[in-house]
Amino acid sequence: MLPAYCSICGKERHSFNSGPLCSCGGILIPRVDFRYRDCDFRGNYPYLKHVISLGEVATPVVDVAGMKLKLEYFSPTFSYKDRGSKVLISSLLENLPKGSEINEDSSGNAGASIAAYGASAGYKVNIFVPEATMKSKMSQIIAYGAEIHTIRGTREDVATAAKSHRGYYASHVLNPEFRDGMRQISYEIFQQMGYRIPERVFIPVSAGTLMLGVIAGFRHLMNSGETSGMPEIVAVQTEAVCPLCSRINGFQYDPSAVTNSVADALVSKNPPLLDEMTRELKHYGGKCIVVSEDEIISARNDLAHSGIYVEYSSATVFAASRKIHGNENALLIMTGNGLKTP
Repeated sequence: MLPAYCSICGKERHSFNSGPLCSCGGILIPRVDFRYRDCDFRGNYPYLKHVISLGEVATPVVDVAGMKLKLEYFSPTFSYKDRGSKVLISSLLENLPKGSEINEDSSGNAGASIAAYGASAGYKVNIFVPEATMKSKMSQIIAYGAEIHTIRGTREDVATAAKSHRGYYASHVLNPEFRDGMRQISYEIFQQMGYRIPERVFIPVSAGTLMLGVIAGFRHLMNSGETSGMPEIVAVQTEAVCPLCSRINGFQYDPSAVTNSVADALVSKNPPLLDEMTRELKHYGGKCIVVSEDEIISARNDLAHSGIYVEYSSATVFAASRKIHGNENALLIMTGNGLKTP
């Protein structure tokens, strides 16, 4: 079981609970208390007894416009979410027998990923999605055999529906195993760049699991003596949904406002991990950049004309890179395939 501690009471988790949170209601934060191992996946996830695999590979890094792009959509369900689903579902196998029911709320990509890995593990999967979820993403979820529940209302209403349904709440936001799976991205970047790290990493941010996991991976490398410091983390959000940038940059943001963005994967208005995201980004001297709809669309088109076809949510980081100088040693994480939002 993943070592984790509560963000509120500080208590260590010593057993599997009936849900993803501490008994006091606090969010569980992964604890990485061993040295980095320059080996395969299992070496840096020693707590996993069983590993579900759908043929994951080290996702490629390519050079575009003088920067490096890590193509996370070279994953089984075409998004980076497979990093977290692999670790979460593998962890659940120690506590939930095959045939158990698990529930997840998602705007699309996490739902498809949990559906795929859940199917491989033999679970009955329920995916709760917002009413506005793209049909292409729902079709992928259905193809894996999951049952879709379409919920009218806010993103928080969708989460409440998933949480209250019978079965285990396999939230990709709240289960600490999911974000812990993102550490592997940092290790791959380190290895693929010749055992060095980039000076700057651009990350699209919504719920925050990707950013927090990547930070944890680079911190693990630094604490293990593999690197002498951390890259500058640049979190990227849309003008429509920007709670983290509001906190970091000190401007007003109204989460109750109606939003409609082409970046449909970046829609978490009140992310449960917001306090931790703010703390981590400030601690390591990171930035948060907001991009407009026009900037996102332009960035996506320009990437496609360079042979890189990503969904709009991924293109946000390319749009953000155009707003600051000094990106000669920068890396952008491309999170999802363009076929998800044609």
